[in-house]
Amino acid sequence: MDLKETREKIAEIDREMAGLFCRRMKAAEEIASYKREHGLPVRDPQQEERVKERNLAFLEDGTLSEYYLAFLDRVIALSRAYQETILEEKRGGEEA
Repeated sequence: MDLKETREKIAEIDREMAGLFCRRMKAAEEIASYKREHGLPVRDPQQEERVKERNLAFLEDGTLSEYYLAFLDRVIALSRAYQETILEEKRGGEEA
C-alpha cells in the first residue's frame, strides 16, 4: 500500500462526492419549492426512512451499514436544513 496513492484515491472520491452533493442539494431545492407550493412540511419521517432503506440496499459491504446509515442521517439532515433555509428566504422575500 502506498499512502500517497491511497490519499489521491480519496481526493478523487471527494471531488466526485462534492459534485454529487451539489446535485442532491439542487434536487432538495426543487423539493422545497414543491412542498411550499403544496403546503407540505419540510420534515417527512416516512420518506426519510424509505430513503435510508432504499439506499442501504445499494451498500455492497454490509459491515459498513452502521456508518452508512449515520452518513445518510447527516445528508438527510443537511437537506432538510437547506430546504428550511430556502423556505425561510422565500417567506422573507414575500413579507418585504
